[in-house]
Amino acid sequence: MKEEEVRKALEKVMHPEINCNLVELGMIKITEVKDDVVSITLMLPFLDVPIKEDLINLVKESITNLDKEIKVDIKTAEMDEKEKEKFMKLARENWKGQG
Repeated sequence: MKEEEVRKALEKVMHPEINCNLVELGMIKITEVKDDVVSITLMLPFLDVPIKEDLINLVKESITNLDKEIKVDIKTAEMDEKEKEKFMKLARENWKGQG
């Protein structure tokens, strides 16, 4: 499996509360694609976000849908201030609850 395939799959993972995918939101960092293991860091605006497990499951599903033999290793980390600022701007502009 190639990193480009993984990235394309992850670009389809939409945030459950924001009309943006996780890549657009700066939430995904692919740290390694090697043999049958994909290592990803899921960047969170806050480590204790209530939907953390949902996000992890969405990411895992998107990659295992490519190849059921792939192992997905996901670590979580908190965004730095610049990343958080970009995330919050996109969240405000694309929040599903607005209207």
